[in-house]
Amino acid sequence: MWHIGNALAVSFAAALLGLAALAWLAWALLHHPKIPHPGTLSLHDTVSVVQLVFASVAGAGALVALIVAYRRQKIAEADSTHDRTRVFNERFIAIAAQLGDDKPAIRLAGVHAMAGLADDWKANRQTCIDVLCAYLRMPYEPDPGDEAPAAERLAFRASREVRHTVIRVITAHLQKGAVTPWHNQRFDFTGVVFDGGDFSGAVFSSGTVSFTGAEFSGGTVFFGGTEFSGSTVTLGGTQFSGGAVIFNGAKFSGGTVNFDVAEFSGCTVSFSDAEFSGGTVSFGGAGFSGNMVFFDDAEFSDGTVFFGGTEFSGGAVIFNGAKFSGGTVVFDDAEFSGGTVSFNDVEFSGSTVDFDDAKFFGGTATFRSTKFTGGRFGFEYAEFSGGMLDFTEIADWSVPPRFDSPIPQGVKLPQAHDGQSEQPELPGST
Repeated sequence: MWHIGNALAVSFAAALLGLAALAWLAWALLHHPKIPHPGTLSLHDTVSVVQLVFASVAGAGALVALIVAYRRQKIAEADSTHDRTRVFNERFIAIAAQLGDDKPAIRLAGVHAMAGLADDWKANRQTCIDVLCAYLRMPYEPDPGDEAPAAERLAFRASREVRHTVIRVITAHLQKGAVTPWHNQRFDFTGVVFDGGDFSGAVFSSGTVSFTGAEFSGGTVFFGGTEFSGSTVTLGGTQFSGGAVIFNGAKFSGGTVNFDVAEFSGCTVSFSDAEFSGGTVSFGGAGFSGNMVFFDDAEFSDGTVFFGGTEFSGGAVIFNGAKFSGGTVVFDDAEFSGGTVSFNDVEFSGSTVDFDDAKFFGGTATFRSTKFTGGRFGFEYAEFSGGMLDFTEIADWSVPPRFDSPIPQGVKLPQAHDGQSEQPELPGST
């Protein structure tokens, strides 16, 4: 869209250069023929010159018409884009007004309309998603309880339905077969209070998802079958104080899922049947004081699960039936002052599981029917001043855990196979 004079000058120059190049090529292909030079111009030659002049003028006019038509097309396209953007902006303003309406039914329509706009408006898809996430971050009245008047209970349920619909709409766009996927977008759930919701089957393959400072205070939030293969999901500082959060069957094959400094005080969190085959899941500095965390029947074949600096002061962390064939599970510097960590029916065949520098001031870790057949399992430099590690009923002691020498009090080792009280030999610290 240059100035018309500049556009014409450049176009004519290009045309002349093209003509000169074609003339030279024709001249070369004809082997530079001699051109006769008659003393006088015949009528035929004069007519030919006039025809050449008219053809040149017609060609110049066609070139000018082509340039003007091209500019008109570009202007029409720009106007069309401007009109399309204006229509999108008008839709956005109208939908935003719906989301702020007092009536839940209109807000519900606004949620679906905003999702549709995000699908249509690729250039500002992230903005539409930000609005949906911001709706969840807005403060709202908590559950008034069964004793509240019927009008208050109905208002709360209607508001909750709108919030859960936002979650369902986002999850639908994170499925493998989504028509318009949102996998590479950013989702900000910072500080959101979750009293239920379903993220089941979502695929987090890129982008970022933040639950920083969120609170799971009631209901059940499902992440069942979710795949974490390349994104960064942050749940740092999250409060798990009620209800349940279910990661059953989730697959962790890449990226990072961060529960650092999260507080688990009254919520059930389940990773049952989850697969840890890559990436990092971190609970660094988290606190477990009164809840149940399940890793039963989970498979650890690669990647890292990190519990470094975690405090276990109550509740239970259950690894029953899990398989450790690869990867690393780290409890370095963790502190056990209460509660239970259970590794019953677990098979350690190839993973590295470290309790190095851990502190056992209370609580119990049990290893009933556990098989130590490979990998590394170590308690080197761990401190024991209370609590108990119970290995008395293990199933296989082929590659036993590593302890400092002498074996600290509070560690119950298995008896020899002859039924005597003699203990099997353990490798010491290296």
